[in-house]
Amino acid sequence: MDQRPQDYLFKVVLIGDSAVGKSNLLSRFARDQFHPNSKSTIGVEFQTKTLDVEGKVIRAQVWDTAGQERFKAVTAAYYRGAVGALLVYDVSRRQTFDSVGRWLEELHTHCNMNAVTVLVGNKTDLEDTREVSTAEGRILAEAQGLFFMETSALDSSNVTAAFQTVVEEIYHIVSRKASSFSFPNSEKGDLAHGKPVVLQADADGHRRLWCCSS
Repeated sequence: MDQRPQDYLFKVVLIGDSAVGKSNLLSRFARDQFHPNSKSTIGVEFQTKTLDVEGKVIRAQVWDTAGQERFKAVTAAYYRGAVGALLVYDVSRRQTFDSVGRWLEELHTHCNMNAVTVLVGNKTDLEDTREVSTAEGRILAEAQGLFFMETSALDSSNVTAAFQTVVEEIYHIVSRKASSFSFPNSEKGDLAHGKPVVLQADADGHRRLWCCSS
């Protein structure tokens, strides 16, 4: 595990219909692993990954929906504190693409409207059974003001790039806004209460908490 002190911690959520490959995207990103026979996630699950962005050490804490999406019961607590999201659909199953609007509505209901969101068309390795074209995904993303990328957790195509995109964009927003907000609470207390915070080290090495929301 990377032991370097972090400059920032960002919470990112994975959302989308069941079996679109969210857990394998996370596994590929965090551990460079793929589990072809993986079952729906059960229980709370998140992984962390350290990224370097413009000289800053950023830890992305990426949360998986824990199988709740099968029951349309993803809770507000899941979204709390998230400053970014990957909204995933399966390019070989049109119904998962048709659900994007519902997931966006839920995201905006429970999360800051400024949360950076990347629309991800996963499973491009299933090109022979593709039901959603790249152009359709790009058009929807542009219409909703989202970033867009197609990925394959199986062959790792664009997986790191998708997560890197959301983390870098969050960083750019935070670096512009951080000086306007400050919280005196302890780092652990704020994170435990789910506030959308990031961690930044002052010049003297002391941590301060900055709010990412408007």
